[in-house]
Amino acid sequence: MAIIEVTHMKKSFGSLNVLKDVSFEIQKNEVIAVIGPSGSGKSTMLRSLVHLEEINGGSIKVQDQYLVKDGVYSSSPQIKAITSRMGMVFQHFNLFPHLTVQENLGLAPKHVKKQNKEEVRANGAALLQKVGLSDKADVYPGNLSGGQKQRVAIARALMMNPDIMLFDEPTSALDPELTGEVLAVIKQLAEEHMTMVIVTHEMSFAKEVADRIIFMDHGQVVEAGTPDQIFNQPKMERTREFLNRAAR
Repeated sequence: MAIIEVTHMKKSFGSLNVLKDVSFEIQKNEVIAVIGPSGSGKSTMLRSLVHLEEINGGSIKVQDQYLVKDGVYSSSPQIKAITSRMGMVFQHFNLFPHLTVQENLGLAPKHVKKQNKEEVRANGAALLQKVGLSDKADVYPGNLSGGQKQRVAIARALMMNPDIMLFDEPTSALDPELTGEVLAVIKQLAEEHMTMVIVTHEMSFAKEVADRIIFMDHGQVVEAGTPDQIFNQPKMERTREFLNRAAR
């Protein structure tokens, strides 16, 4: 059974149609890489899954519950319950600079899940160890590298114990030498069978980690398939053009 079902998703900003009749499914434990040129609607699609953008038409179903059905959204409590099962990691970290790493990690579990201080600290310590930052719990974000900030952002999303992780170009704000340490953490999550949707420009990473690739252009899903199908035997000319340019 699909863990996420998107059917006929449409999104406009004024007269600009950003998403045009987008449909796809994601199975449990599947890693999906979403690729495509800038401005193709990838990030808007991803943000819509977690209700950071409201769509104008279509349906989004998560774990058999409708976030939005035929353009009509569920009640606020229902939306909150659905989106709480998804963790989101952004391009630009979004850490609170006045809080330590541990405090950044503990904010949502304390206020949303009402977890006690000991539980939050224990979970935070375990996740910092997981992302290789055990020694940074009491450090402020301003004293971290970009790669370290992004690894903290991943740990923060995992603190809510999500069923699904969404990544919006998690390495595009990083220097190339810092990209690898972030991709290594995501790769580890893939090996642990975390359901993930990753918008990325890292073609070699997408090829290595993803179970399926979705190629978007001009607000539409142009082609979807396994990494072998998309990278080695693309059916659509537009896919071939994009991959040829990306390889240069």
